[in-house]
Amino acid sequence: MTEQNNNNQLLVDNAEYLEVGIHIGTKAKSPGMKQFVYKIREDGLYLLNLDTINERIGTAAKMLARYEPKDIVVTASRIYAISAASKFAEIISAKFMPGRVMPGIFTNSNRADYTEPGIILMSDSRNERQAIREASKTSIPVIALSDTDNWIKFVDLIIPCNNKGRRSLALVYFLLAREYMKEKGLIKSNDDFKYKISDFEAKVEMKAK
Repeated sequence: MTEQNNNNQLLVDNAEYLEVGIHIGTKAKSPGMKQFVYKIREDGLYLLNLDTINERIGTAAKMLARYEPKDIVVTASRIYAISAASKFAEIISAKFMPGRVMPGIFTNSNRADYTEPGIILMSDSRNERQAIREASKTSIPVIALSDTDNWIKFVDLIIPCNNKGRRSLALVYFLLAREYMKEKGLIKSNDDFKYKISDFEAKVEMKAK
């Protein structure tokens, strides 16, 4: 497998994927993520296959578009993911759950915050493992962004990517939002999507000197 792609089939230019480091993983590789690894860099970092990343983002958008926004739950636990995922949820009018998903929220109908989603999009299959376990008990489909070291049991569709980087996460959620709206017929082309990737980025505070 190669990092070279047919630009006609890409959701964005190949160079843009590379620039944000969407394919750069960690120095650890879980058994389930082995299939998505392209190669290992000299510094020990595993690299994910760009063709698969591109394909899975498109597939995830199609899968999400089968559901009404009110039936989609988006979760995020890391600060960079919270910014990107919340913007995505806002744009498509999905329910957003930041931080830790509490046990029973998808399984205990007696809870005041009980939620019964049709599908869940998770930003980190390692940090949000509790949410995945919750979803598996009631057979809720799960789409999850997963890095090379991530736990992927009970995940129905894995989007292999750098799910820790600010710019990488912004690009993933930008593309998911745009492709979802195209699949839903809310926009006709990329040019109709009026958001920028920077709209999905966590704001970085500058330290005073």
